[in-house]
Amino acid sequence: MTSPQPPALLLVGHGTRDDGGAEAFRSFVDGLRDRLPGVQVGGGFIELSPPPLADAVAELVAAGATRFAAVPLVLVSAGHAKGDIPAALVREKERHPGTSYAYGRPLGPHPALLTVLERRLDEVLDPADRAETTVLLVGRGSTDPDANSEVHKAARLLWEGRGLAGVETAFVSLADPDVPAGLERCRLLGARRIVVLPYFLFTGILPDRVDRQAADWAADHPDVEVRRAGVMGATEELADLVLERYREALRGDVRMNCDTCMYRVAMPGFEDKVGAPQRPHHHPDDPGHHHHHHDGHNHGHSHAH
Repeated sequence: MTSPQPPALLLVGHGTRDDGGAEAFRSFVDGLRDRLPGVQVGGGFIELSPPPLADAVAELVAAGATRFAAVPLVLVSAGHAKGDIPAALVREKERHPGTSYAYGRPLGPHPALLTVLERRLDEVLDPADRAETTVLLVGRGSTDPDANSEVHKAARLLWEGRGLAGVETAFVSLADPDVPAGLERCRLLGARRIVVLPYFLFTGILPDRVDRQAADWAADHPDVEVRRAGVMGATEELADLVLERYREALRGDVRMNCDTCMYRVAMPGFEDKVGAPQRPHHHPDDPGHHHHHHDGHNHGHSHAH
């Protein structure tokens, strides 16, 4: 009697208009296959980049997969992780009767990724200069206050024990402070050397914007030394963390924080979000874009079975 096939690992990305960033995701997915012998591995995007999630699922189903553990390749639990991806998984379950999905939690903040951030910092800064250096950790930014708070948490964890003068936070879209305002805050707090550290996994439009805005601010403030670090990239630590999230999902050990989720708690200014229905993004290349929306409340705090 043959043993049942282990659940497939399905990596889910948001998508980017940057070809290099999309290729980095696809290459990372390919590399994970070597880390999980005997497990089917696939990955797709909910919008903007090929392959769409629907194609990734269809390919795995055609190869015999019926059970999936889906891991969102995102750093914080914002609208995509809480709503778009779980709703998209429900849509795929409807397309492929007999399939089931366990949903993992986002990646950060995690000590493994803090190690990678520290490495990117050391690539542009002598560790001996940390005490006179302020870091500006720049996240994507969200309309979800819970997601933005996670970037602040990562900044504080990066500050702890590493001997830096400080770690401030900024966002490149949808939230304040933006990159120039974040740099100005560092300056007003007395910083004379700032490292701009992007809180992004891969290259893309937004990390490029962070770099450009930091360069423009630095040109206008020659009295402050501004160094720009690279994105985290497809490191061994990231691969290990994805496998950790995969195994968590299989065990049902998904420790999501509901205390400050705007879909469950009436946060000031976001009261209308409580209990709001979640609907999936529809990828322009998705052959099933005409399918009906899933109207139930089903965000990332619960499994999509």
